[in-house]
Amino acid sequence: MNLRPLNLLLFGTLLYLGGCIQTDTAVVRSDRPSMATYGRTTAPNQTQILDLVAGERAAETGDFEDAIRIFEDLLSENPTLTDAYLGLGGVQFQQGNYAGAETSYARAARLEPLNFDAQYGHGQVLEALKRYSDAIRAYQRALVIRPESLVANIGISQSYLETNRPESAIRFAEAAAALEPERIETRLNLALAYEQVGRFEDAIAQYEVALELGDTTEGLLLRVIGAYMKSKRWQEAANAAETLIKIAPSATAYERLGRALFRLRKYELSMDAYEQAVEIDPDNWPSLNGLGVNALNAWLNSGREDVQMALTARESFHASLRINPDQPKLVEILTSYSL
Repeated sequence: MNLRPLNLLLFGTLLYLGGCIQTDTAVVRSDRPSMATYGRTTAPNQTQILDLVAGERAAETGDFEDAIRIFEDLLSENPTLTDAYLGLGGVQFQQGNYAGAETSYARAARLEPLNFDAQYGHGQVLEALKRYSDAIRAYQRALVIRPESLVANIGISQSYLETNRPESAIRFAEAAAALEPERIETRLNLALAYEQVGRFEDAIAQYEVALELGDTTEGLLLRVIGAYMKSKRWQEAANAAETLIKIAPSATAYERLGRALFRLRKYELSMDAYEQAVEIDPDNWPSLNGLGVNALNAWLNSGREDVQMALTARESFHASLRINPDQPKLVEILTSYSL
């Protein structure tokens, strides 16, 4: 299983079948609470059901304009038709029209407060809009309706992480992992929450399970290496970096290897790794710093007689500063050792 990119929606939990969110119910739901609860006529009649199915099929085939027309026509006929708002919101989301989708899902959620699809969909759209606090509230409403929803637990945990509240995220990330323990995304989500509260060993345990569950990918290995380093498990970090280099050699992979080897006091091997990184990417300033520190140590250990190492340290540090001038500690090193 290939990991999706690790970013703004951390694992992409919003799934679609055409224009509707893929949840436990269909577009035309059979589990709608009694409409008497809302005092509105939101249930579709037989003709409207056929139109809803037509709109959904249009969305599934990528005919978004026709799908939108069908859903909007239905809403012109019946402005309280929740299913049409859900279908419209799904298509708008697929088109990247998050503002429009938010309006559609918000209306559905107001019409049927106990409708899971509406509350969960609203949370996902709010998350896409980076309105994380609002998304959390929408996910909370969804979880009141369906506490054991995998996607809602993942969504709320990710939103908490985006608001720098990992302690709050852990409860929901743990719930998601318990619901589907063999799903890589739940393990990674939980690992990230643990990592952000400093529970590095717990994070590593989740990453290692993720490695066992699926393909070893570049993104996953980079996160594993980072967790090993935070736990100061340098040998394991070096081993993981070597594995990464075999499957996806890059300046970043060699830089991680160089850093781990330096901590293991394998300075020559560390220097070789940093040199490989700079060869791949001459602008990789962390590797230039690593190369400079190794050269500086070699120069000092030679009793300051190895002029070549002093020159390598100086050139590496200056090259790093040209790329990233905001490094006061590096300036201090150059000044202190007169490089």
